[in-house]
Amino acid sequence: MSKISKTFRVYHRYLGFFLAGIMTIYALSGTLMIFRTTDFLKQEKITEREIGANVPAKELGAKLFIRNLQVLNEDENTITFSQGSYDKTTGIAKYQVKELPVVLQKLERLHKATTNSPLYYLNIFFGISLLFFSVSAFFMFTKTNKVLRKGLYVALAGVVFAVVMILI
Repeated sequence: MSKISKTFRVYHRYLGFFLAGIMTIYALSGTLMIFRTTDFLKQEKITEREIGANVPAKELGAKLFIRNLQVLNEDENTITFSQGSYDKTTGIAKYQVKELPVVLQKLERLHKATTNSPLYYLNIFFGISLLFFSVSAFFMFTKTNKVLRKGLYVALAGVVFAVVMILI
């Protein structure tokens, strides 16, 4: 085995152990993200927010950060919508939201991290580490080894599978 193969093998092994914990957390948060448009594991919470007086019904959803807000009834003082109501004179909206528990919100935020979040650095490190992890696997075997050749076919199958799933 060449010196490069041995070096990659050592880095691959210890990085793999280190990434095992991070990958577990990403796997859990990624699975949680699949259900983000449902009420799975969400808890109901009553919210009261002042958004200013006389907000038109068309702008209410944007002000309250509620997508697809449906107005059920509107009179001169109140707008009633499916989640609650808005008092036009006081500018106070009382409505119900469904949120994940705090720990699960933090897990979900892991996948939504932007450059404004400290989690951004973890995501960059994790992405680069996974790239190294996947490339270094091919340097762990000699070029004549049958396992390497089979591994290349399996890796190609993985790429084809991912592309097909993306295009569906």
